[in-house]
Amino acid sequence: MIHQYKNNGYDIIMDINSGAVHVAEDVVYDAVACLAEQMPDMERPGPIPEQLKQEVRTRLFDTYKSQDIEDALSDIQELIDKEELFTKDVYKDYVIDFKNRKTVVKALCLHIAHDCNLACQYCFAEEGEYHGRRALMSFEVGKKALDFLIANSGGRRNLEVDFFGGEPLMNWEVVKQLVEYGRAQEKLHDKHFRFTLTTNGVLLNDEVMEFCNREMGNVVLSLDGRKEVNDRMRPFRKGAGSYDLIVPKFQKFADSRNQTNYYVRGTFTRNNLDFSRDVLHFADLGFKQMSIEPVVASPDEPYAIREEDLPQILEEYDKLAVEYVKRQKEGRGFNFFHFMIDLNQGPCVAKRLSGCGSGTEYLAVTPWGDLYPCHQFVGQEEFLLGNVDEGIKNTRVRDEFKLCNVYAKEKCRDCFARFYCSGGCAANSYNFHGSITDAYDIGCEMEKKRVECSIMIKAALA
Repeated sequence: MIHQYKNNGYDIIMDINSGAVHVAEDVVYDAVACLAEQMPDMERPGPIPEQLKQEVRTRLFDTYKSQDIEDALSDIQELIDKEELFTKDVYKDYVIDFKNRKTVVKALCLHIAHDCNLACQYCFAEEGEYHGRRALMSFEVGKKALDFLIANSGGRRNLEVDFFGGEPLMNWEVVKQLVEYGRAQEKLHDKHFRFTLTTNGVLLNDEVMEFCNREMGNVVLSLDGRKEVNDRMRPFRKGAGSYDLIVPKFQKFADSRNQTNYYVRGTFTRNNLDFSRDVLHFADLGFKQMSIEPVVASPDEPYAIREEDLPQILEEYDKLAVEYVKRQKEGRGFNFFHFMIDLNQGPCVAKRLSGCGSGTEYLAVTPWGDLYPCHQFVGQEEFLLGNVDEGIKNTRVRDEFKLCNVYAKEKCRDCFARFYCSGGCAANSYNFHGSITDAYDIGCEMEKKRVECSIMIKAALA
């Protein structure tokens, strides 16, 4: 399976099944395009059929010199022989036994606080309530959650725990207690916890920063971009904006972590489709690690992204990619999460096929100890898996998530980006289509553009 595109002056050819990526001359690019119309994936390397070669010669005769066409065909044959072009799909049979495989839990999202001191307009958690009630997780429930993770992690040593909300700093003392408990358990069970904290920054202070720098492998700092953008969507409950309060704290925090092991994470909406300006605003504020995600909301919401917005959004990613390359070459670069791609090794096969592991390897825990497939399913009773006292009771839902992979999703099977996005977000699929094995179409189009931009950036910076 071949995917070809042109971006920022580069002709790029992707062999989807092998993962090989080629930056080609125009004649090679056009020759591959001709062949791809009729040439099937090869079980094993073989010669290009003479009939197809002749068709390439005929179609390109008026555009290129004969010798250049022959050289292109020779180059293509060499790539075929190296199994970097027109390769077979060796992964489709890998997923047959997904349901029967033994899974271990490797990560928990602890909803340490179902409460928040901001009133973000797009919040899927309804200001921290998650379709339920305001609550703070007790140390006892959190302790049981960590015990559950250890008990169900099998032979896996490295475990991840995200302190999430609402706003986790509203339950800061319990966060500290759980980190202390986790560290004590590490030695007893030969495990290692990597803790992460997501915060809106309102309660951020020197004590929190010092503790996080000592104990948190990563921190996520929520900020939407320019002051007017952020304050429109992330106000306090009485309407005042949060930008002026949190930005100096975030700058100090990022510097205190030597500009590593954190992300400034924003959300763009229909109100700021020029979101590349917000990413560059992060960079101009001195941040080096950043991400900005498209809002996912009901089409009825005025800020929701609609299909007609896609052309502008895709153009915006292209614009950002060009500026990203420019700043990298000028020595004032930054990392944008969605432009970071590994073309050498990347994630393991299982990860490429099944994604984040929600519902199987990754679970969310409510303040009262209920288990859900991920934070976006919390409060939807049909997805309640069990609790920290009894473990997983709803094996039917768990098994559904085991089968959530790129080959189970019709929209993913022939998509060039399937091994990069791993089928996308199950929650988004369910919320828009009522099935975790469908795909959120608007999100798909954005992801495909981000993959294309990421590969172009690799070529430009090679």
